[in-house]
Amino acid sequence: MTLRLGDTAPDFEQNSSAGPLHFYDWSRDSWVVLFSHPADFTPVCTTELGLTAKLKPEFERRNVKALALSVDPVDSHSAWIKDIEETQNTVVGFPIIADADRKVATLYDMIHPEQSATATVRSVFIIDPQKKIRLTMTYPMSTGRNFDEVLRVIDALQLSDGYAVATPGNWKDGDDVIIPLSVQDPDEIKRKYPGGYTAARPYLRLTPQPNK
Repeated sequence: MTLRLGDTAPDFEQNSSAGPLHFYDWSRDSWVVLFSHPADFTPVCTTELGLTAKLKPEFERRNVKALALSVDPVDSHSAWIKDIEETQNTVVGFPIIADADRKVATLYDMIHPEQSATATVRSVFIIDPQKKIRLTMTYPMSTGRNFDEVLRVIDALQLSDGYAVATPGNWKDGDDVIIPLSVQDPDEIKRKYPGGYTAARPYLRLTPQPNK
């Protein structure tokens, strides 16, 4: 199943390191970062889950829940969590789905046969409170993910939703943003973007970030 931006994220029930998990009930009105890793007790994955655990305050500030997945069983997850916490000096405060039957991996197309016929690749799905998929990223098994980029994208998505702006390349929280081409009425521009704007071209209008 190929999931595209704007699609509704499939619901599922599956066991996890925190017990049985019904995705929609668990996520409720939060944003979700759903990410898969190839296997427990592997070095890249250990660093990634450690980073995710350390970012818990940042996720909570953005109303985001993290949810990991691999095809390993619960007892493997439980043992591996101890290793993650000891080696990465953190506490894993989010569930890891035990997708031994590959039900969720199949729903979200996380197994790429040219990488592995059985293990999940490093997929990332950012899902909003309406259960819509807002971003997808896929990394090869050998490359660890940049979770600062995950947070940056969430900031950009939430800002765009709240203030009708777009974000330029390499944008970071606090930088100027772009007035979308769909906004042309001068009175609407004054109302929505009280900081004014500069225009390098008629189609390229930069304005201060509205919530700063």
